[in-house]
Amino acid sequence: MVGRWLVLEVRRRWRSLVVLTLLVAVSAGVVLTAVAAARRGAGALDRLLAQTRPATLAVLPTTPGFDWDAVRAVPGVVALSEFGSAPVEVDGEFADLTVDLRPDTVEVPVVLAGRLPDPARADEAVITPAYTEVFGTGVGDTVRLALQDPAVIAAQAIANAEPPEPTGPVLDVRIVGVVRSFVLSDRPTETPGLHPSPGLLAQYRPHLLGPPGTELLQALVRLDGGPAAVPAFQEALVGATGRTDISYFDLSAQHRKIGRTLAFESASLLAFGLAALAAATVLVGQAVARHVGSTVTELRVLCALGMSRRQATVAAVAGPALAGVAGTALGAAGAVAASAWFPFGTAAGFEPDPGVDVDAAVLGAGGAALVLALAGGAAAAARWALAGPGDAAGRRSAVAGAAARLGLPVPVLVGVRFALEPGRGRSALPVRPALVGAVTGVLGVLAALTFSAGVSEAAQNPARFGQTHQLASYFGFFGEDVAGPAGPALRAVAADPDVTGVLDVRDGVLDVRAGDGPARPVTVFTGPAPGAPPFPTVLSAGRMPQQADEIVLAPGTAQELGARPGDALDATGPLGGARLTVTGIGFVPVGPHNFYDDGAWLSPDGYAALTDTFRFHVGLVAVAPGADPAAVAQRLAGVAELAPVGPPYEAGLLRNVEVLPVVLGGFLALLAVGAVGHALATAVRRRRHDVAVLRALGMTRRQARGVVVTQATVLAAVGLLAGLPLGVALGRVLWRVVADITPLQYAAPAAALALLLAAPVTVLVVNALAARPGGHAARLRVGDVLRADR
Repeated sequence: MVGRWLVLEVRRRWRSLVVLTLLVAVSAGVVLTAVAAARRGAGALDRLLAQTRPATLAVLPTTPGFDWDAVRAVPGVVALSEFGSAPVEVDGEFADLTVDLRPDTVEVPVVLAGRLPDPARADEAVITPAYTEVFGTGVGDTVRLALQDPAVIAAQAIANAEPPEPTGPVLDVRIVGVVRSFVLSDRPTETPGLHPSPGLLAQYRPHLLGPPGTELLQALVRLDGGPAAVPAFQEALVGATGRTDISYFDLSAQHRKIGRTLAFESASLLAFGLAALAAATVLVGQAVARHVGSTVTELRVLCALGMSRRQATVAAVAGPALAGVAGTALGAAGAVAASAWFPFGTAAGFEPDPGVDVDAAVLGAGGAALVLALAGGAAAAARWALAGPGDAAGRRSAVAGAAARLGLPVPVLVGVRFALEPGRGRSALPVRPALVGAVTGVLGVLAALTFSAGVSEAAQNPARFGQTHQLASYFGFFGEDVAGPAGPALRAVAADPDVTGVLDVRDGVLDVRAGDGPARPVTVFTGPAPGAPPFPTVLSAGRMPQQADEIVLAPGTAQELGARPGDALDATGPLGGARLTVTGIGFVPVGPHNFYDDGAWLSPDGYAALTDTFRFHVGLVAVAPGADPAAVAQRLAGVAELAPVGPPYEAGLLRNVEVLPVVLGGFLALLAVGAVGHALATAVRRRRHDVAVLRALGMTRRQARGVVVTQATVLAAVGLLAGLPLGVALGRVLWRVVADITPLQYAAPAAALALLLAAPVTVLVVNALAARPGGHAARLRVGDVLRADR
């Protein structure tokens, strides 16, 4: 019987089933795509690290002729790969080319296209994926490398100075592959690079690194114990070299930091999927309920002829279940096709296998769950419809009662009751889903836009990351000033009307220990001297150091050391050791060997007491808001060579998620529109008898429209009253969480335009939704309705 009914159902109502199938397909496709993409993005870095023999850290001694064999002999070192930075021209444009990345020992890249270069050849290279997007050059193309004369490399003193025209060998290098590893990945604020074969360094080493004895090499190191072995390695490195000023990048810490970013992006995408699921539940659920309701009306006849309630329920569910299976299958196919566009954002730069991906767990289990949920909802609707209308009295609204006591006009009173009182029996209305939908829509949109305002402001404001300077000038490197005295030049720069502050900064490396914990090298910067003109710094706690025995830690360094303001640290440098008191937590300038949240500030006297050398001697220049840094640099070109400072890497990461809150807010708005629109349409249909009685008693067509408009306005008012404050609060809470994780300076975001437009837009939307149901209420055939409901 059920099978025969299903055949008849498909023949008679195939259009309705096709529409339902398409609704399910779109909904399932969006939900499954979002969930699968979230899973893929969250695991992208882990899968890349599992395939690429990742380096644990990068050792940066910045010393010519450094003995790398001593580092190789340190216990726990599995592999070490030396590399250097070579000033060359690539197709006529200057570039710092990284040479001698050993693909067979550390950071073995995955090959996305083509192959790895032959290590014996000097004329082959690989690129990262973004290289083709930026430069339009891909696998099979050639680039021309112009190398420098060794004497020029040795004499070149200032890294940011315009390099001279190359006078060394010129060779054509063929791109043979596109690769990716953690080190060889595309970063949002960095220009993608060309990575030549080790054979280039083997044949042209002096033209790349300078004459023997002047080469500055660094190294990637992989430790057998992974991240947990870093403290022991550092202590062993000090013992093997006798130096405490060797800095390193803890790449494993960067893995964890990027992992947190990927987790946030994936959580955002998963929230998007859940919002889509909620919207689909409302929209598809309404369609299923309507289809089942009309089917049950016909099945009642068969029930009177002997069909059991169970058979009738299965028969009513069969059509929607069939549409659910077909729609979910189409949605799963769409999710597989859409996987070629994912993962997005930060995860896209670390995905080892980009392209189409089939997540069997999500598509199988998720698809089955969606089909079962749809069939369960249809079964519940069928059983409720077969059971007949209940007789329980509907819940009364205190607001509607107050409106009645105030003597408000009848259309207003009826509209309030339609919005807030569910009623009973056949006239029952989905009041609570409509109210929840209205609140959720306003709350979700405001929270999403408030959060997005925080993301947008921070992504465009480097000061949130402590980078309050827009220009920098290098005066010296590795203990030697080569650009003349910094003091007179910086005083002349400070006299410019568009300059708000200058800071003479030297940075070095100290060995810092908190209590009995392990020591670690920390990049330290000289802060403003007591009594000197102020320079803007960003602190999250405490104050800048003023005495020789005071220090301010960057957030990441403070976390690794387990230190807080007021704690005492032991610091060791070339001139000896000292006990330092932590006076604050704050961001430091981004340097060649450190990030903005990794390092420390010392007073000039404190720095001089511990070390008599530096790695970099830099002048930082803060420019007035609204002034053009490039124009300031050009105006001061005769005083100092000032270079613009780019945004920190983390600002680019934030831009990757800037669009997600907006899209999420859009889906929540769709949920609200679906819930409110359904409530308005259902109210006119289920309470047409009430409206018809009022019309018979003298209510005009305009007043009938006013009932629906009032109902819509009440729903909007509830949504605004609850959703506005909660949305702003939720958006700020979420942004504070992200600010703490990133980390960055928190500033309460305010989506001012959204707040101003929230009320008029909400009222406009709900009244637009009320237009069609209001028209139906006004055009009711009073006599027909009253005769049909007798």
